Amino acid sequence: MNAPVLGIERSILGQPWRWRALAADQREDFVPDDLVTQLLLARGCPRDGLDLHRNPTIRGFMPDPSIFRDMDRAAARLADAVEGGEQVAIFGDYDVDGATSAALMILLLRELGLEARPYIPDRLMEGYGPSGPALVRLAGEGATLIVTVDCGAQAFDALEAARAAPVDVIVVDHHQCASTLPAALALVNPNRLDEGEGRAHGHLAAVGVAFLLGAALLRELRGRGWFATRAEPRLMELLDIVALGTVADVAQLRGLNRAFVAQGLKVMAARRNIGLTALMEAARLTRAPTATDLGFALGPRVNAGGRVGRADLGVRLLTTRDPIEAREIAAELDRLNEERRAIEMAVQEAAEALLSAGRAVTVVAGDGWHPGVIGIVAGRLKEKLGRPAIVIALDEAGGGKGSGRSITGVDLGQAVLAAKEAGLLVAGGGHAMAAGLTIDGGKVPALADFLEERLAEKVTAAVADRALLVDSVHAPGGVTPELVSALDAGGPYGTGWPSPRVAVGRVRPVRVDVVGNGHVRAIVAGDDGRSFKAMAFRAADTPLGQALLGADTHRRLWLAGRAKVDRWGQRPAAELHLDDAAWAD
Repeated sequence: MNAPVLGIERSILGQPWRWRALAADQREDFVPDDLVTQLLLARGCPRDGLDLHRNPTIRGFMPDPSIFRDMDRAAARLADAVEGGEQVAIFGDYDVDGATSAALMILLLRELGLEARPYIPDRLMEGYGPSGPALVRLAGEGATLIVTVDCGAQAFDALEAARAAPVDVIVVDHHQCASTLPAALALVNPNRLDEGEGRAHGHLAAVGVAFLLGAALLRELRGRGWFATRAEPRLMELLDIVALGTVADVAQLRGLNRAFVAQGLKVMAARRNIGLTALMEAARLTRAPTATDLGFALGPRVNAGGRVGRADLGVRLLTTRDPIEAREIAAELDRLNEERRAIEMAVQEAAEALLSAGRAVTVVAGDGWHPGVIGIVAGRLKEKLGRPAIVIALDEAGGGKGSGRSITGVDLGQAVLAAKEAGLLVAGGGHAMAAGLTIDGGKVPALADFLEERLAEKVTAAVADRALLVDSVHAPGGVTPELVSALDAGGPYGTGWPSPRVAVGRVRPVRVDVVGNGHVRAIVAGDDGRSFKAMAFRAADTPLGQALLGADTHRRLWLAGRAKVDRWGQRPAAELHLDDAAWAD
């Protein structure tokens, strides 16, 4: 265990504060005065990769697409479709990763002279992934090639129906695969069990895999001389939607994903995509977007259509060429996002009422819960409990749709696959941090017991090893916009590449109050009189919020959180978004 920060072994939230670890082979080369180097090394950057990670580029991280199984076959079949002017359908999932993956393929094929047809299944009526009837219907309507994106890795029956139709299907996915694969012309997925070098890229979102397929397709067409008399599309101009899908799908921001997001944010700032521009306007985002904006402002709005019943809105927004249509769709997604929030709140309150103590894995189910928000609620429960959570919406027929979220060190996707193989699920799959499932309502208790037995030890170990990790310590006067800029230089931050956490103190509370929806705002000052604002979001009823609200103004505190810039005033000021606090005396 790393050394404690400031000697704090038990904070207000009951946890020790530790320095974020450096690998043993990195410590001797650590440069104490270089904050960015410290941040990169502490997140697992190899010593010889510091320059590459300071400025993540596609060229620096891009693998040869041919290392992935079936990639060349998929690229060749798509090239045949482009040359022959075939009817191609893009079958996507209804979440952000599915929408961006489908949009990338549609936009690229459009630049190649082929207008592909999007198909996004309705979450409530059709469920997740390709179905046999949908694929056969697309074939009957003229499609000679169907590309599934962000789905299909477990679609055995649907792909058998497509083969019998007959119609060629290319699967582009990133979800975990079983030992046998469904019948597809090509199945491109870095998480295939028979992958070689490609498995090193298992952290890619589906939109990242689609980008690699796009690169392979352009190379194939280039080799055929297709661009001898035509302009070659600029694949890099699609990195804005790749960044959006990567962050919104909570993919680890390591390796190629870091380059996707870093470079994609630059493309997005140029506002070339009409739909994304309209969405940023609907979200009242006037500055250059950040990775946080993708996850908390833009992603939820694209998701809202699929969650509340308008599954195709995201793809339509990202692929439209009409600014008026873009603004109309963006406004509708903004409205649906507000509707989604209200539904989510009701389901979360009902789910929390069913929580029971003593379980390593939380499994709750309820009649009439909207299946479009159960993933978000599962994430909220996971954050609240610090343990994996699965939320299941039961329908009138007794069936259930479930969504789960996990914690670092506990592979929920594999556990759900194992439950499916054990006969407890109708369908199920996912990846380490998230999973989805279909279940007979009567088997929910058996599923809960199965997951408890399989994962309890791993959850216990993961929770026992948990501490608040700190990157640097600062005096109150050090909380400045310049500090935020220095910390941001180690980004982009997200899953697998956590944003820096700083400890600041010693401070005394000058004024503390509750604002907004249960947020605690504190003005704190050091002994030298230097003050700054600290925010603890949704914390009014938590031990942290209660401690701040009841703190003696003469008692000193250490605060830990993320330094951010507040731009609402006449000039930017730094503030601290709190994760924890500890008494200094």
